Amino acid sequence: MLTIAVTGATGAQGGATARAALAAGHRVRALTRRPDSAAADALCELGAEVRHADFDDRASLDAALTGADALFAVTTPFGTDTDTEIRQGRALVDAAAGARLGHVVLTSAAHADRGTGIPHYESKWVIEGHLRASGLPWTVIAPAAFMDNYAGGWTLDGLRTGTFAWPMPSDVPLTLIPAADIGAFAALVLQRRDDFAGHRLDIASDTLTPAQIASALGTAAGRPITHEEVPHAHVRSHSEDLAAMFAYFTGKGLDVDVAGLRRAYPEAGWHTFAEWAAGQDWDALLDG
Repeated sequence: MLTIAVTGATGAQGGATARAALAAGHRVRALTRRPDSAAADALCELGAEVRHADFDDRASLDAALTGADALFAVTTPFGTDTDTEIRQGRALVDAAAGARLGHVVLTSAAHADRGTGIPHYESKWVIEGHLRASGLPWTVIAPAAFMDNYAGGWTLDGLRTGTFAWPMPSDVPLTLIPAADIGAFAALVLQRRDDFAGHRLDIASDTLTPAQIASALGTAAGRPITHEEVPHAHVRSHSEDLAAMFAYFTGKGLDVDVAGLRRAYPEAGWHTFAEWAAGQDWDALLDG
């Protein structure tokens, strides 16, 4: 049994990893800036130990990581900026090195190692480099596009009108993964350090075109949904970062060996997009 510290434990990836690690029988320290949140309470009820930790407070990181065996690390620029993400990511790696952890699993982004020019991919690549140079045993898992994003935000706003508004042509494939599969794979990597240490793996569960995504969403929701291509200029007016990401998705493409991952790691329980969509409460989401 390992004691696994999980950052971002009240978020999508961290929460999924915490739940998967608990299900596998490990002790979980759920690290969060909001230990009094409903998400933290839910993890506590599952058996996690909730600890306060702030990337900008090194003392809190040191206290939270002391005595842990391993760390699941997630960083994000959203809500701040990429410079802040890099600073916080380096601080987390430095704290892990100070605690002499036996393994750090960092979640990055698929293709972040390929010079994409996407700001929030490039920031993750900088943090990956800091981790590799730290002397810690490390693994980087790099998820493709998140299925979970289709059940919220501006995508959900479009679905309520029967439109899957997405800034890609209808016939260009995109690799996808739900947070649950990221968590399951992260827990597998944490449990099998010797097999994964020193490796970087792009991960995804399915590959679909926007037209196929719209069709699957319509089937799951029980109502007609059609794809409508959103111009990149519209995305750029809101975020240069996201516009660069969708330009990359459309041009070079976000390919990941989904079939190979399913063959090599069946225990991760990979979900197709249709399976993920069928598990959502679309009546509540679309009519709420």
